[in-house]
Amino acid sequence: MLTLEKFEEASKVVKEVTLGTELVYSDYLSGQTGNKVYLKPENMQLTGAYKLRGAYYKISTLTEEERARGLITASAGNHAQGVAYAAKCFGVKATIVMPTTTPLIKVNRTKSHGAEVVLFGDVYDEACQKAYELAEEYGYTFIHPFDDLAVATGQGTIAMEIFQDLPLVEYILAPVGGGGLAAGVSTLAKLLNPKIQVIGVEPAGASCMQASLEAGEVVTLPSLNTIADGTAVKTPGEKIFPYIQENLDQILTVDDDELIVAFLDMVENHKMIVENSGLLTVAALRHLEVKNKRVVSILSGGNMDVITMSSVVQQGLIFRDRIFTVSVLLPDKPGELSKVADTIAKEQGNVIKLEHNQFVTTNRNAAVELRITMEAFGKEHKNQIMEALEREKYKPKVVRTNL
Repeated sequence: MLTLEKFEEASKVVKEVTLGTELVYSDYLSGQTGNKVYLKPENMQLTGAYKLRGAYYKISTLTEEERARGLITASAGNHAQGVAYAAKCFGVKATIVMPTTTPLIKVNRTKSHGAEVVLFGDVYDEACQKAYELAEEYGYTFIHPFDDLAVATGQGTIAMEIFQDLPLVEYILAPVGGGGLAAGVSTLAKLLNPKIQVIGVEPAGASCMQASLEAGEVVTLPSLNTIADGTAVKTPGEKIFPYIQENLDQILTVDDDELIVAFLDMVENHKMIVENSGLLTVAALRHLEVKNKRVVSILSGGNMDVITMSSVVQQGLIFRDRIFTVSVLLPDKPGELSKVADTIAKEQGNVIKLEHNQFVTTNRNAAVELRITMEAFGKEHKNQIMEALEREKYKPKVVRTNL
């Protein structure tokens, strides 16, 4: 049972390994949404995510014999690091099965805590099945990443800290993958204040909890398609599902494109690195149909590899019209390229790539295509550059940007 007594016990236990992630008020997000927005920065934890809470508390409840057999789990990364770190604290062996698609930073950090890593499957569910097989074969004690009441209790300690920092909180937004975090947070939040609204947020391409709530029972998605790897789960937890049904007020889904924009918001306005799953609640703020409410967004983790980060930044700049590509037609004769460049320069556009195609028509003298990728200050500046090119009769057309 997820009881107040267990949550209070877990809150004391997790303090042995967690950092104090006090709420951060966001002027920017408050101004954007019309609410009083606070961030719970679990991306600042020792392992870069909230998962250490549930892993450590769960292991603390095991018997000596259960620990001595060795621990095993499956995870896309954050639970892996939580179990690995907690196992090291208790001095026991840990084996972690991770999908082959797991970002390298999560794999390496899991290994750095002394755990043995096994890469298997394309998604969490396949890795989890492999972990069960290894547990059966070698007698390991399995630590489920979300479908475990002790794990969910540990995750729910976040709600206790939110209420300590902001007693009058009215809305809490929690990312949802398998449901352990949402179950723990929503259950404790309702115990502390039955009137509070707790909203789960899923990626649109992995909305297993929404599908399950609509069906009234746990269902399995046929496939997944999201950049939010930490919440890419086909089947939510059976044990924690009743708590979700009872205590979660609503599920929101967000598209991957929204996560990309949210990443830039956090970097530019809060100087924080938050991984895609952790950004779900930030993106969802714009979907809330309320104003002037005290809202807390849980930033569940910040473990993002540099390559993914680079890709997200580039795509975010494109979405915000800070980088765009335009196609213009011009006569194939000396000096025309210089004229185009001069037009752009006068409008303070910054050219970063040129592609010259002489074979766009059979008559090169009539026209060749020039594709120009450039930086702008935003949508208004982009339109200003386009209008200048139009005045010079270049017939500009925005095309797909490929960096």
